[in-house]
Amino acid sequence: MLSHKSTDPFSRQLLGWLAVFGSTFCFYLATVIIRWSESEVTIGSAYFVFARFLLGFIVVSAVMLVQRQRFLPKNYHYLLGRTLANTFAVFCFYKAVATGSVSEANILNMTYPLFVAMFSWFFWKNQRDICSMVVVIVAFIGVWLVLAPGDISINMGNIWGITSGVSGAAAILYLNVSRRCHDSQTILFMLFGLGAVLIYCFFYETIFWPSQQEFGYLFACSVVGVLGQYLLTYGFLFVTAVEGSIISSSRILIAAFLGPCIAGDPPLAFMGWCGVVLIFSANTFLAIRKS
Repeated sequence: MLSHKSTDPFSRQLLGWLAVFGSTFCFYLATVIIRWSESEVTIGSAYFVFARFLLGFIVVSAVMLVQRQRFLPKNYHYLLGRTLANTFAVFCFYKAVATGSVSEANILNMTYPLFVAMFSWFFWKNQRDICSMVVVIVAFIGVWLVLAPGDISINMGNIWGITSGVSGAAAILYLNVSRRCHDSQTILFMLFGLGAVLIYCFFYETIFWPSQQEFGYLFACSVVGVLGQYLLTYGFLFVTAVEGSIISSSRILIAAFLGPCIAGDPPLAFMGWCGVVLIFSANTFLAIRKS
């Protein structure tokens, strides 16, 4: 395995890109598993989130125990902000999957790179770039085309999806600043532990002892979700918030190509594919410009 201390800057950046892309595929696969489960079992969105965080807490605790690593918080504001924003974002994302299509949920959730760029414009003066904001507007047009404006209507799935995008942007920004003063295990320990407690406190009535089949879906969704979270946190050791968010937007392409095949989503129309091309082109331009 390559060590980030012994590799050159390009190799470290490449590792970051690959890790963030891997997390993107894992997050998409988790939503597909939720959709598959709907035909056989009845599990609430909050239960999937709780199972994901509980498994994550068990894994990160075991890793820290084996490595004899302590929980070393230095800035509780960053850790708490990351945890609250990410927990809310994941819950909204899973609700969007449950109340809409998998592809639309992923597309709307992936508006968070656009909100990251917008938030960066307002809160960090040294990151203000008029050209990048024009590209962000183009990307928003692409999202609208993917969602087929002639047919789309305002529904709860779309509301949950766009809310997950806004809160996801806040989570990414908090992750970026948290990574400067905390190691991955400390961030994940706080995220999974407190996240599981919060979900249980608010949705304890929807959490029950699962059957073997229900456990299978919960476990599968949790495994890929936790793996995605680890890859995302590791990747952001080497990439900025904007760069990581742009790479993550490849989930739109994954949803567009694989949605009809494995998630049962309707295929995109011509205008939808035009939107995908616009988003992909805009994100590629932003990534090159940032580099």
